[in-house]
Amino acid sequence: MKYILLAFISIPFLFSCSDKKEKIYPERMPLTESVYASATVQPDSLYQAYSVVVGILDKIWVEEGDSVAKGDRILQIINTSPELNTENAKLALQLARENYSGNAAVLSGIKDEIQAAELQLKNDSINYFRQKNLWNQNIGSKLEYDNRKLAYELSQNNLSLLKRRYNRTKKELETQVKQAENNYKSALTNTKDFTITSKINGTVYALYKNQGEIVTTMEPVAAVGKSDKFVVELLVDEVDIVKLKIGQQVFITLDSYNSEVFEATLDKIYPRKDERSQTFKVEALFKAPPATLYPGLSGEGNIIIAQKEETLTIPKEYLMGESKVLTDDGEKEISIGLQNLDRIEILGGIDENTVIYKPEQ
Repeated sequence: MKYILLAFISIPFLFSCSDKKEKIYPERMPLTESVYASATVQPDSLYQAYSVVVGILDKIWVEEGDSVAKGDRILQIINTSPELNTENAKLALQLARENYSGNAAVLSGIKDEIQAAELQLKNDSINYFRQKNLWNQNIGSKLEYDNRKLAYELSQNNLSLLKRRYNRTKKELETQVKQAENNYKSALTNTKDFTITSKINGTVYALYKNQGEIVTTMEPVAAVGKSDKFVVELLVDEVDIVKLKIGQQVFITLDSYNSEVFEATLDKIYPRKDERSQTFKVEALFKAPPATLYPGLSGEGNIIIAQKEETLTIPKEYLMGESKVLTDDGEKEISIGLQNLDRIEILGGIDENTVIYKPEQ
């Protein structure tokens, strides 16, 4: 009798323990699944300006925050070597043109030699054919005939050599003129390269050098970007990147605007992963941007990857493991669909009439 009494006493105790557990029923409600990303605002078409030459920063034409048009000067670098090279290239071009034009003694001298050779050939030709006619009539000596013939042939060869020499020299001079023109153009380009100009219509967001400092080709000297269009750079974890597609809706919150939410659209997905942070970079465009934006403003973004107007859900804290819940019939396997930070979609295993209990921590 003693043992039977203890058994009856323990049964009410079990019921009282189950009554104390938190329990709920699954609820139907809208559910949105999103991917979280850290956000940074940057100007569109932002680029770092580099110098293609080495020199000293002589003048700064703008200040940080100034608006610039495409082609406007930003920085002036000084170096005397390019100016000297340009002057030398100009002199070489002038000399090459003079030689080619014939005013100098190069081509005109050969022309004079050709004229003299033509006269000599004409004279030798007359003497040769006259002597040939006489020889055909058995008049004159064989030696004299051979001498006239040899002089005529030598004159022909000499004239031919001079013409080939003239043509070859002319081509060489043409090539020298073209080379001199290219060198002069290159020297002019190098001189222009000492003035760094804006490639776009926008704003100068940063100047990295002060007047008098050395400028190299390895370090940027300025940052320029558009002033009327900003993009939101988002860093997405590699486990979530496969869920993203161009055109998905993005909700942005910026630290500078407290709890205000801005809507954006996913515009670009960069395919390369950052090995240091194990994240992928994507870009979103504001649908209605804030009135004032600055480069580097930070915040958070939620990229909507799926959305249902009504579905069966439970709080995440009622889930056991990966896909089980605790019911009156014990642990039960369920099928899971969408999920956000707080709730999970139930696709099967339980329904709205199933009581589920919160697992003990």
